[in-house]
Amino acid sequence: MIRARLFARTIGGGNMSIFDEPKIDCHTHIFDPVNFPYGESVAYRPAGQELGTVAQLRQVMETYGVHHALLVQPNSGYGPDNSYILDAIRHGEGRFKGIAIIPNDVSLDDLRKLKDQGIVGAAINPTFDGLDHYRNARALIEKLAELDMFANIQVQDDDLLMFMPWLEEIPVNILIDHCGRPTPGDSLDRPGFRALLNLAGTGRASIKISGYAKFSHQPYPFEDVRHQLQVLIDAFTPHNCIWASDWPFLRAPQRQDYGPLMALTEQLFPSESDRRAVLWDTPRRLLGFGH
Repeated sequence: MIRARLFARTIGGGNMSIFDEPKIDCHTHIFDPVNFPYGESVAYRPAGQELGTVAQLRQVMETYGVHHALLVQPNSGYGPDNSYILDAIRHGEGRFKGIAIIPNDVSLDDLRKLKDQGIVGAAINPTFDGLDHYRNARALIEKLAELDMFANIQVQDDDLLMFMPWLEEIPVNILIDHCGRPTPGDSLDRPGFRALLNLAGTGRASIKISGYAKFSHQPYPFEDVRHQLQVLIDAFTPHNCIWASDWPFLRAPQRQDYGPLMALTEQLFPSESDRRAVLWDTPRRLLGFGH
């Protein structure tokens, strides 16, 4: 129904709909345990409708007008084995770049080799690994800064506070996953949320408008977090916001679908020029697609 309504509006001479606009999806995962088996010690092994191969992702991209995608290495299934996303990038004809899981003590040469293979940053995810895992991550962040790569950070509650001294002092590029996962109904004065807003002032931080099911307590359209989303969008502006789907919606509490999530993005960014920035210009500038 939403798709039909937007299509009718487009052919009727109104503004172009989000379904027809060029897009870059800045947070996707791929799983193919048949051709790329899971690690024996991984904590979670995606199965059934959670699976999504690179071929299936390309079908989704073609259907919805998505030209490029950022592949984020999942802790589930593969953990630190980045083989599948590296293979997808290598054979992706320029469609893909990646965020890898990288050890804190990686050498500069090894990090440079990953960059040469299309990896643009390191996944830093205390929501999965815990804060203690990153107590000695300063050296990694310094190397990311030296190579003009991203610290791709997923936090919740007040996790961000531990990283703030490094992020403020080290001139590293920053990507924040899933809107920083704010707590629904929580005060906007919570220290972690205020720290997130402060990152917007660095000029080096961008935020992924995505992953609502990971922090909202309500199903689509996630009304309980809309005020916080608007505060974040106002702080970062469309020139430092990027859109992502989080496909194939691993461990989603309710059913998720690509099309409705895109329609929600159109509600959050009703201006066609703002959508152009969020969906295309900003991620293309940050991630270097087509350059």
